[in-house]
Amino acid sequence: MKKDYLLFDLDGTLTDPKEGITKSVRHALHAFGIEVEGLDELCCFIGPPLKESFMEYYGFSESDAQKAVGIFREYFSSKGIFENKVYEGTAEVLKSLVQSGRKLYVASSKPELFVRKILKHFELDSYFEFMGGADFEEIRVKKADVIRYVLDTCAISDLSKTVMIGDRKHDIFGAKEFGMESVGVLYGYGSRQELLDAGADFLAESIFDLQNLF
Repeated sequence: MKKDYLLFDLDGTLTDPKEGITKSVRHALHAFGIEVEGLDELCCFIGPPLKESFMEYYGFSESDAQKAVGIFREYFSSKGIFENKVYEGTAEVLKSLVQSGRKLYVASSKPELFVRKILKHFELDSYFEFMGGADFEEIRVKKADVIRYVLDTCAISDLSKTVMIGDRKHDIFGAKEFGMESVGVLYGYGSRQELLDAGADFLAESIFDLQNLF
């Protein structure tokens, strides 16, 4: 696949944020009197916009969901942000893609401040031309909004040479809004069926498969 501009999701695509995100969600739910034993049942929060997830999975009103996001960030900004780990091979693959002449970008629904802190912490930031994310005001939070922000900021206009890479249906749907091709990665938190149903153009079993695709 000949692509010059590669847009990457962060959570579930470059790093595994399970511990930090699920503990932050549990912290927020506790504030509303909801106790969760196992963290695995909160993995559904990895990827989609947080406010929508609190409303969808726990029936929160929009105002309560917004409050829950604020409480989530209390834990996440101090502890959860670095309760995270880089998928094995990520740095190697990113380096290879850059050396092959591709330009790499991040398009994440996580607040941009957190995106930049995480990538700098794990020494991955140098591989990217630009690291885009959501804003704290929840105006730019849906994946399509973040993709548009990255495309506009970086003056990327040839979408036939651009691809979105992510692990959830939101990444695929976001790419489709721009007529871009997409790659669904199967090592993250979206299932094969979720990605196929969303219309992913390609699937990658491991991060090393991205080298073969590009």
